[in-house]
Amino acid sequence: MRVMAQMAMVMNLDKCIGCHTCSVTCKQAWTNRTGVEYVWFNNVETRPGQGYPRRYEDQDTWKGGWELNKEGRLALKAGGRFRKLIQIFSNPVLPTLDDYYEPWTYDYETLTNAPLQEHTPVARPQSLITGKDMKISWSANWDDDLGGSAATSERDVLLNQVSEKIRFEFEQTFMFYLPRICEHCLNPSCAASCPSGAIYKREEDGIVLVDQDRCRGWRMCVTGCPYKKVYFNHRTGKAEKCTFCFPRVEVGLPTVCSETCVGRLRYIGLVLYDADRVLEAASTPDEKGLYEAQREVFLDPGDPDVVRAAERAGIPRDWIEAAQRSPVHALINSYQVALPLHPEYRTLPMVWYIPPLSPVVDAVRETGRDAEDHRTLFAAVDALRIPVDYLAQLFTAGDPAPVDAVLRRLAAMRSYMRDINLGREPDAAIPEQVGMSEEQMYDMYRLLALAKYDERYVIPPAHAEQAHSLEELATECSLDREGGPGMGGSGPFGETSGGPAPVAVENFHLLRERQTSDTPAAPTGRARRVNLLNWDGKGSPPGLFPDHPADGVTSGEAEPKP
Repeated sequence: MRVMAQMAMVMNLDKCIGCHTCSVTCKQAWTNRTGVEYVWFNNVETRPGQGYPRRYEDQDTWKGGWELNKEGRLALKAGGRFRKLIQIFSNPVLPTLDDYYEPWTYDYETLTNAPLQEHTPVARPQSLITGKDMKISWSANWDDDLGGSAATSERDVLLNQVSEKIRFEFEQTFMFYLPRICEHCLNPSCAASCPSGAIYKREEDGIVLVDQDRCRGWRMCVTGCPYKKVYFNHRTGKAEKCTFCFPRVEVGLPTVCSETCVGRLRYIGLVLYDADRVLEAASTPDEKGLYEAQREVFLDPGDPDVVRAAERAGIPRDWIEAAQRSPVHALINSYQVALPLHPEYRTLPMVWYIPPLSPVVDAVRETGRDAEDHRTLFAAVDALRIPVDYLAQLFTAGDPAPVDAVLRRLAAMRSYMRDINLGREPDAAIPEQVGMSEEQMYDMYRLLALAKYDERYVIPPAHAEQAHSLEELATECSLDREGGPGMGGSGPFGETSGGPAPVAVENFHLLRERQTSDTPAAPTGRARRVNLLNWDGKGSPPGLFPDHPADGVTSGEAEPKP
């Protein structure tokens, strides 16, 4: 047994209201730069729907993830070393810009500076890629709130895998939101696909990162990731992906998307797992057994043998205690209500989901029956095989049994807690019917409904003895440090990104001037700009204050010491 630690996340889909706050805050923090205008490390999809990029789940087309070869061994779906070698300068299996969307801005200058006239001036949409006028036809959440409609349902990969009857009834019953980030998998196919070895999994916490110095822009990782959560920066010529906000996690803070989540639906915690069993679990012959196989990889942090093995492996004691208090471990293994996203990709994803119960409850309520009665809810879960089948396509490789069990536990919790909240004697038979004790059911309710900040986010900070290696990793993975990868000069694998990261809002004309400038920073004659999100508050970086030639001190120079 080789014990390792992994940061993981669980999202409760019953709480997601589709506000996209997580997407916007992630955008501001991580992809607020030139070259990644189309990139969303976090996005919220409406289901049924096409997803982002469009139809990313169609692995017959995109060749993402792993498969078992004729010998029963794991192999990349996109092919091994030889195929990558012959395609290295022209990888044909990539989503196009149309599969994502062409990012745009508006010609605000025409709108704001137009002279007085009879007709209202218009700020035309203009492409951030070509700089020309364009017609907006798609975006990252273009099909928002259109789940099951004729406009998008025909393009939903999963919906097309079920029968016509189910598709027809499904449109009348069910819509939910699915937030997505990088899965930070235990068996990441993006890392295995990279010819340069630039994508790696951190040993101390399992976060998957891109070494910007080693990345050569081959884009094999984009093909290899079945979730299509690795993106290409067309300005730097480098790959970028969700970093699980590792600078925040290292000091015990949750990710930006979790911190700002309006519905408080995200849980972050540490899990311990046996690294020696990862390959065996990912190689499970039956796809429907992958969910249970991955659960068996996770170790019980309360087991004395596991604790001793973790200490021998060098895992700090406070990390072991954090794993014992982890809400992620509780939701996945103790209460068994969280499920992985597309386990059939065999990457062993580490962002899990609690499937939504609300559509079942709503369907019962519409019949005029008691939507909180456990007998009615259990019967509804049995009858409404339609949503269960669709959820099974998402979370259990098509096996409805685990999804049915999760929905039953959530329904039992709702019925059991209603008696308590109304002052009635709780019915011990309700948790027994789903294999739980009364204490377990109450604890699960408290975690899902009432958990405070420090219960939802159990994140042990990095240790001083890890500081040096973590500092080196942060330097390698930084996307905007001065003189960093892609931040100056040009070459066959990319071009200058334009110096320090620009501010969030810039009009089309400034963007065009900077992108067509011969200088690596701002156009000649213009002061350099500073992104205050990247300023540590120390010193006076160039562009923060206007120059004062009369004082003999320019912006960015240190003040003379007395």
